[in-house]
Amino acid sequence: MVCVVAAAALAGCGGGGGGTSTQTTVSATAPSISGTPPATVTAGQAYAFTPTASGPSGTTLSFSVQNLPSWATFSLSSGAVTGTPSSSNVGTFSNIVISVSDGQASASLPSFSIQVDAQAVASGTAILSWVAPTTNTDGSALTNLAGFIISYGTSTDAMNQSITVSSATATSYTVRSLAAGTWYFTVAAYTTEGEQSAASNVASETIS
Repeated sequence: MVCVVAAAALAGCGGGGGGTSTQTTVSATAPSISGTPPATVTAGQAYAFTPTASGPSGTTLSFSVQNLPSWATFSLSSGAVTGTPSSSNVGTFSNIVISVSDGQASASLPSFSIQVDAQAVASGTAILSWVAPTTNTDGSALTNLAGFIISYGTSTDAMNQSITVSSATATSYTVRSLAAGTWYFTVAAYTTEGEQSAASNVASETIS
């Protein structure tokens, strides 16, 4: 008697009934990716988006991107898009596609766009006025006054912007191009030798 072995089937040899067959089916689960990227960002502000992705147990996921904006960076390990566009990047960046792969199968987010908006023009002003000092701290006459230094900021703990008013006779100054919010100001006098007085009391102005 001759025994014949066929693909995916084994025919029994000898007596004792008919042959049996076996079939193996392999099913692969593709990774998934989801998330809604922010559609807009203002120039000078940070943009960030990280998709949510998952895959079959035991697999390592990797990410790729198409049409990434020039101002952005991309993480191959997490799929994150981050970056801060500048004023020169104002416009719309279209057809961005983020994909995930487990090495055998892949999935992609729908293509999306990011619109970079221009910064709002700061137009608020604050008018400061002061009384020029006439004496030194020891009571002697002040004869070498050179001007004033205005320090200001959006917090009393961070008044890190300054304006030098190079006039000994100045008693007021208009600070321009202030963004909306509350601003805090101090004024100090300085002499021709570069010595500086203590700062004045803090004044504030709210720009709406």
